Amino acid sequence: MTKTAFAVGAHPDDIEFLMSGTLMLLGEAGYELHYMNVANGCLGTTRYDTPTIVAMRRQEAREAAASIGAVYHESICADLDIFYDRETLAQVASVMRDVAPEIVLTHSPVDYMEDHTNTCRLVVTAAFSRGMPNFPVVPARPPVMQPTAVYHAQPYSNRDPLRRLVLPELFVDVTDREDAKVAMLARHVSQKQWLDESQGLDSYLQTLRDLDAEVGRMSGRWAYAEGWRRHLHLGFGVAAFDPLGDVLADRIAEVPP
Repeated sequence: MTKTAFAVGAHPDDIEFLMSGTLMLLGEAGYELHYMNVANGCLGTTRYDTPTIVAMRRQEAREAAASIGAVYHESICADLDIFYDRETLAQVASVMRDVAPEIVLTHSPVDYMEDHTNTCRLVVTAAFSRGMPNFPVVPARPPVMQPTAVYHAQPYSNRDPLRRLVLPELFVDVTDREDAKVAMLARHVSQKQWLDESQGLDSYLQTLRDLDAEVGRMSGRWAYAEGWRRHLHLGFGVAAFDPLGDVLADRIAEVPP
Protein backbone atom coordinates (compact mmCIF):
# COMPACT_ATOMS: atom_id res chain seq x y z
CA MET A 1 0.00 0.00 0.00
CA THR A 2 1.27 3.49 -0.87
CA LYS A 3 2.17 5.54 2.15
CA THR A 4 0.15 8.72 2.02
CA ALA A 5 0.18 12.02 3.91
CA PHE A 6 -2.86 14.30 3.84
CA ALA A 7 -2.62 17.98 4.82
CA VAL A 8 -5.96 19.69 5.45
CA GLY A 9 -6.20 23.41 6.16
CA ALA A 10 -9.14 25.75 6.48
CA HIS A 11 -8.18 28.27 3.78
CA PRO A 12 -5.77 28.60 0.86
CA ASP A 13 -2.35 29.46 2.40
CA ASP A 14 -2.94 27.82 5.83
CA ILE A 15 -1.03 24.70 4.80
CA GLU A 16 1.82 26.85 3.53
CA PHE A 17 2.11 28.80 6.79
CA LEU A 18 1.77 25.92 9.23
CA MET A 19 2.47 22.54 7.63
CA SER A 20 4.30 22.76 4.31
CA GLY A 21 7.84 22.11 5.52
CA THR A 22 6.86 18.84 7.17
CA LEU A 23 4.77 17.93 4.14
CA MET A 24 7.73 18.47 1.83
CA LEU A 25 9.94 16.28 4.00
CA LEU A 26 7.36 13.49 3.95
CA GLY A 27 7.26 13.71 0.17
CA GLU A 28 11.04 13.41 0.03
CA ALA A 29 10.74 10.34 2.28
CA GLY A 30 8.52 8.64 -0.29
CA TYR A 31 5.04 9.59 0.84
CA GLU A 32 2.32 10.43 -1.66
CA LEU A 33 1.15 13.94 -0.74
CA HIS A 34 -2.42 15.26 -0.71
CA TYR A 35 -3.49 18.87 -0.15
CA MET A 36 -6.95 20.25 0.71
CA ASN A 37 -8.37 23.57 1.83
CA VAL A 38 -11.88 23.09 3.23
CA ALA A 39 -12.95 26.67 2.38
CA ASN A 40 -12.41 28.45 -0.92
CA GLY A 41 -10.88 31.73 0.30
CA CYS A 42 -13.79 33.88 -0.88
CA LEU A 43 -13.52 36.42 1.96
CA GLY A 44 -9.79 37.01 1.74
CA THR A 45 -10.01 40.28 -0.18
CA THR A 46 -11.21 43.87 -0.10
CA ARG A 47 -10.61 44.34 -3.81
CA TYR A 48 -12.27 41.56 -5.83
CA ASP A 49 -15.80 40.20 -6.11
CA THR A 50 -16.53 36.66 -4.93
CA PRO A 51 -16.23 34.75 -8.23
CA THR A 52 -12.98 36.52 -9.05
CA ILE A 53 -11.24 35.91 -5.71
CA VAL A 54 -12.44 32.30 -5.55
CA ALA A 55 -10.96 31.61 -8.99
CA MET A 56 -7.73 33.39 -8.07
CA ARG A 57 -7.25 31.56 -4.81
CA ARG A 58 -8.11 28.19 -6.30
CA GLN A 59 -5.45 28.70 -8.97
CA GLU A 60 -2.90 29.88 -6.41
CA ALA A 61 -3.56 26.83 -4.23
CA ARG A 62 -3.38 24.46 -7.17
CA GLU A 63 -0.01 25.92 -8.16
CA ALA A 64 1.26 25.68 -4.59
CA ALA A 65 0.23 22.04 -4.31
CA ALA A 66 1.75 21.23 -7.70
CA SER A 67 5.03 22.87 -6.69
CA ILE A 68 5.63 20.09 -4.12
CA GLY A 69 4.02 17.30 -6.15
CA ALA A 70 0.87 17.12 -4.02
CA VAL A 71 -2.54 15.97 -5.24
CA TYR A 72 -4.97 18.89 -4.96
CA HIS A 73 -8.48 18.34 -3.59
CA GLU A 74 -11.24 20.88 -4.20
CA SER A 75 -12.67 23.09 -1.46
CA ILE A 76 -16.21 22.36 -0.35
CA CYS A 77 -17.54 25.58 1.18
CA ALA A 78 -17.08 29.33 1.62
CA ASP A 79 -14.99 31.09 4.23
CA LEU A 80 -16.79 31.31 7.61
CA ASP A 81 -19.08 28.49 6.44
CA ILE A 82 -16.89 25.76 7.94
CA PHE A 83 -19.26 24.28 10.50
CA TYR A 84 -19.08 21.02 12.38
CA ASP A 85 -22.27 19.64 10.88
CA ARG A 86 -23.35 16.40 9.24
CA GLU A 87 -23.33 17.71 5.66
CA THR A 88 -19.79 19.11 5.82
CA LEU A 89 -18.49 16.11 7.75
CA ALA A 90 -19.91 13.69 5.17
CA GLN A 91 -17.95 15.47 2.42
CA VAL A 92 -14.68 15.70 4.34
CA ALA A 93 -15.00 12.06 5.38
CA SER A 94 -15.49 11.03 1.76
CA VAL A 95 -12.21 12.67 0.78
CA MET A 96 -10.52 11.07 3.79
CA ARG A 97 -11.59 7.61 2.60
CA ASP A 98 -10.48 8.40 -0.93
CA VAL A 99 -7.01 9.47 0.22
CA ALA A 100 -6.72 6.74 2.91
CA PRO A 101 -3.80 8.49 4.63
CA GLU A 102 -1.34 7.04 7.07
CA ILE A 103 -0.47 10.56 8.26
CA VAL A 104 -2.96 13.42 8.64
CA LEU A 105 -1.73 16.97 9.22
CA THR A 106 -4.29 19.57 10.29
CA HIS A 107 -4.98 22.57 12.51
CA SER A 108 -4.63 22.93 16.25
CA PRO A 109 -7.75 22.01 18.27
CA VAL A 110 -7.71 25.60 19.59
CA ASP A 111 -6.82 28.46 17.25
CA TYR A 112 -7.49 32.13 16.68
CA MET A 113 -10.57 31.65 14.48
CA GLU A 114 -13.41 29.16 14.27
CA ASP A 115 -12.74 28.08 10.68
CA HIS A 116 -9.44 26.62 11.87
CA THR A 117 -10.97 25.02 14.95
CA ASN A 118 -13.91 23.54 13.03
CA THR A 119 -11.61 22.22 10.31
CA CYS A 120 -9.66 20.41 13.01
CA ARG A 121 -12.84 18.86 14.43
CA LEU A 122 -14.07 17.80 10.98
CA VAL A 123 -10.74 16.23 10.04
CA VAL A 124 -10.44 14.33 13.31
CA THR A 125 -13.94 12.88 13.00
CA ALA A 126 -13.47 12.13 9.31
CA ALA A 127 -10.36 10.13 10.17
CA PHE A 128 -12.06 8.48 13.13
CA SER A 129 -15.00 7.35 10.97
CA ARG A 130 -12.84 6.13 8.08
CA GLY A 131 -13.63 2.47 8.78
CA MET A 132 -17.31 2.81 9.73
CA PRO A 133 -19.39 1.34 6.89
CA ASN A 134 -22.65 2.58 8.41
CA PHE A 135 -21.56 6.22 8.33
CA PRO A 136 -22.70 7.57 4.94
CA VAL A 137 -20.26 9.86 3.17
CA VAL A 138 -20.84 12.13 0.15
CA PRO A 139 -19.98 11.04 -2.44
CA ALA A 140 -20.27 7.43 -1.28
CA ARG A 141 -16.99 5.59 -0.80
CA PRO A 142 -16.12 2.31 0.94
CA PRO A 143 -14.54 2.40 4.40
CA VAL A 144 -10.79 2.03 4.86
CA MET A 145 -9.29 0.17 7.77
CA GLN A 146 -5.59 1.03 7.97
CA PRO A 147 -4.28 2.88 11.05
CA THR A 148 -4.07 6.65 10.75
CA ALA A 149 -2.08 9.08 12.87
CA VAL A 150 -3.38 12.64 13.23
CA TYR A 151 -0.98 15.49 14.01
CA HIS A 152 -1.99 19.02 14.98
CA ALA A 153 0.03 21.99 13.75
CA GLN A 154 0.75 25.05 15.82
CA PRO A 155 -2.08 27.58 16.06
CA TYR A 156 -1.51 30.57 13.83
CA SER A 157 0.64 33.04 15.84
CA ASN A 158 1.78 30.12 18.05
CA ARG A 159 -0.78 31.28 20.61
CA ASP A 160 -4.26 30.34 21.68
CA PRO A 161 -7.17 32.82 21.60
CA LEU A 162 -6.27 34.00 25.11
CA ARG A 163 -2.75 34.97 23.96
CA ARG A 164 -1.03 32.07 25.73
CA LEU A 165 1.99 30.53 24.02
CA VAL A 166 1.35 26.97 22.80
CA LEU A 167 4.27 24.58 23.21
CA PRO A 168 4.51 21.75 20.65
CA GLU A 169 5.10 18.12 21.54
CA LEU A 170 7.36 17.58 18.54
CA PHE A 171 9.59 19.98 16.64
CA VAL A 172 10.45 19.30 12.99
CA ASP A 173 13.57 21.00 11.65
CA VAL A 174 12.61 22.91 8.48
CA THR A 175 15.63 25.22 8.39
CA ASP A 176 16.79 23.98 4.99
CA ARG A 177 13.22 24.02 3.67
CA GLU A 178 12.33 27.53 4.83
CA ASP A 179 13.07 29.15 1.48
CA ALA A 180 10.92 26.52 -0.24
CA LYS A 181 8.10 27.26 2.23
CA VAL A 182 8.35 30.96 1.41
CA ALA A 183 8.31 30.21 -2.32
CA MET A 184 5.24 28.04 -1.88
CA LEU A 185 3.43 30.75 0.10
CA ALA A 186 4.48 33.39 -2.43
CA ARG A 187 2.24 31.72 -4.98
CA HIS A 188 -0.69 33.11 -2.98
CA VAL A 189 -0.12 36.59 -4.39
CA SER A 190 -3.71 37.72 -3.73
CA GLN A 191 -3.07 37.57 0.01
CA LYS A 192 -0.38 40.21 0.43
CA GLN A 193 -2.79 43.16 0.31
CA TRP A 194 -5.48 41.36 2.31
CA LEU A 195 -3.14 40.32 5.13
CA ASP A 196 -1.53 43.75 5.25
CA GLU A 197 -4.96 45.35 5.63
CA SER A 198 -6.66 42.83 7.89
CA GLN A 199 -3.84 41.81 10.24
CA GLY A 200 -1.25 44.53 9.95
CA LEU A 201 1.35 42.23 8.44
CA ASP A 202 4.17 44.11 6.79
CA SER A 203 4.91 41.05 4.69
CA TYR A 204 3.14 37.72 4.81
CA LEU A 205 6.34 36.04 3.65
CA GLN A 206 8.35 37.55 6.50
CA THR A 207 5.57 36.60 8.90
CA LEU A 208 6.01 32.95 7.92
CA ARG A 209 9.73 33.20 8.69
CA ASP A 210 9.05 34.94 12.00
CA LEU A 211 6.57 32.27 13.14
CA ASP A 212 8.90 29.41 12.20
CA ALA A 213 11.83 31.19 13.86
CA GLU A 214 9.83 31.43 17.08
CA VAL A 215 9.16 27.69 16.99
CA GLY A 216 12.84 27.16 16.23
CA ARG A 217 13.74 29.06 19.39
CA MET A 218 11.28 26.94 21.37
CA SER A 219 13.07 23.83 20.11
CA GLY A 220 16.38 25.06 21.46
CA ARG A 221 18.07 23.45 18.46
CA TRP A 222 17.10 24.87 15.07
CA ALA A 223 16.79 28.21 13.35
CA TYR A 224 13.38 27.33 11.87
CA ALA A 225 10.96 24.62 12.92
CA GLU A 226 7.36 23.50 12.64
CA GLY A 227 5.62 22.32 15.80
CA TRP A 228 3.27 19.36 16.14
CA ARG A 229 1.12 17.61 18.73
CA ARG A 230 -0.02 14.04 18.10
CA HIS A 231 -3.69 13.24 18.58
CA LEU A 232 -4.65 10.53 21.05
CA HIS A 233 -4.39 7.13 19.37
CA LEU A 234 -7.79 5.77 20.46
CA GLY A 235 -9.85 4.99 17.37
CA PHE A 236 -6.92 5.58 15.04
CA GLY A 237 -4.29 2.94 15.80
CA VAL A 238 -2.14 1.50 18.56
CA ALA A 239 -0.47 3.80 21.07
CA ALA A 240 2.98 3.29 19.56
CA PHE A 241 1.88 4.18 16.02
CA ASP A 242 3.79 7.39 15.29
CA PRO A 243 4.75 7.39 11.60
CA LEU A 244 5.75 11.05 11.53
CA GLY A 245 8.16 10.51 14.40
CA ASP A 246 9.52 7.36 12.80
CA VAL A 247 9.96 8.70 9.26
CA LEU A 248 11.45 12.07 10.24
CA ALA A 249 13.33 10.85 13.33
CA ASP A 250 16.56 12.56 12.31
CA ARG A 251 14.77 15.93 12.09
CA ILE A 252 12.58 15.70 15.17
CA ALA A 253 13.15 16.86 18.72
CA GLU A 254 10.71 16.47 21.57
CA VAL A 255 9.81 19.21 24.02
CA PRO A 256 12.95 20.26 25.90
CA PRO A 257 12.99 19.11 29.55
